[in-house]
Amino acid sequence: MTRFEHRNGELHAEDVPVSRIAEEVGTPCYVYSLAALRDHYRAYKKGFAGTRHLICYSVKANSNLAVLRALANEGSGFDVVSGGELARVIRAGGDPGQTVFSGVGKRPDEIRAAIEAGILMFNVESPAELDRINAVALELGKRAPVALRINPDVDPKTHPYISTGLKTAKFGIPIERALEDYLRARGMEGIEIVGADCHIGSQLTSSDPFVEAVGRMTRLIDRLDEAGIPIRFLDMGGGLGIVYDDEKPPSHTEYARALAGALEGRENLTLLIEPGRSIAGNAGILLTEVLYHKGNDEKNFVVVDAAMNDLARPSLYGSFHGVVPVRQGCDEIQADVVGPICETGDFIARDRPVPAAASGDLIAVLSAGAYGFTMASNYNTRPRGAEVLVDGVRYDVVRRRETVDQLLELESVPAGLER
Repeated sequence: MTRFEHRNGELHAEDVPVSRIAEEVGTPCYVYSLAALRDHYRAYKKGFAGTRHLICYSVKANSNLAVLRALANEGSGFDVVSGGELARVIRAGGDPGQTVFSGVGKRPDEIRAAIEAGILMFNVESPAELDRINAVALELGKRAPVALRINPDVDPKTHPYISTGLKTAKFGIPIERALEDYLRARGMEGIEIVGADCHIGSQLTSSDPFVEAVGRMTRLIDRLDEAGIPIRFLDMGGGLGIVYDDEKPPSHTEYARALAGALEGRENLTLLIEPGRSIAGNAGILLTEVLYHKGNDEKNFVVVDAAMNDLARPSLYGSFHGVVPVRQGCDEIQADVVGPICETGDFIARDRPVPAAASGDLIAVLSAGAYGFTMASNYNTRPRGAEVLVDGVRYDVVRRRETVDQLLELESVPAGLER
């Protein structure tokens, strides 16, 4: 599903020409389609119709308050991995009671805030974390709802950096020792066991690893039930891939039906999923302006005003993002699309046909709605760009462009260094 298309040679986000956004807001900037966000969320709802479920959008994919509010209005729950993300969910009007807290390194203050907010459950990554949550809950005179995150040792066949369900990953508790840790958790006064959690990786393009993981998790749940530990929630995480280039992932509906089918006959379980990329990824683009062309005996470069600080994925993962001209009609050139940062790793596209747009022209980097702005930095003291949300014929700036003064205002020079 996409809401970005060329009409009469001009790229539009829904019904807004993106050149108008660039003219009025500047570049680089992220542009999101509200309709696309809703499309992707509703496709999951349709696929899981008839199955007890809760969709918990993964905030790390795109944490803009407007995006979170739009999904909260659709009835979405949320998956957070920090106290800051939980604060965003609450600020955006999300329900803490439909929010799960994941991540391997929860601090005591984050645990305390989550318990006080009344979250649905913690996805617990280690015995040490379980001890910490129990201690904080006892200090508060409460019981913390938990699921243990189980590492099922299922190969998701994706990039090593985003594979999380293998024994070599830092995530989760080995499935072989899960019963032992659940029995230990049952004896803790500050802990209420409510679920079991599993997340095997990201950008998966087949449903088979998910179905395999569901099978391993349900067999564990049966063993827990025999041990007198009933499980109400099965959280299967996220990870459904999207189309960046020529991938052929299942549709949201196909994925949902595959998981629902694997749980047939287990009506006592509520299935949780944590999609992020597959809701936000193809709902956003990064707009950038061409600054210069340059070349040497080896290759050509198209220098743009967006850089690795704006979109880290190509430098970090070697990932592919489509690059298209905002106004059609220019030729293509075999080149690298690179940014102004003083790193050879600062590239958006490498060694492939890209628009031979002239200096001052605009190009759009596709599939940038997830892990774009949320991974952006201020490297080289570059202010982060604006974020824009399009709704039909109108758009709103949902995060203003930063300024250099804003970047500097948190810093100070000690008196001993004053001249």
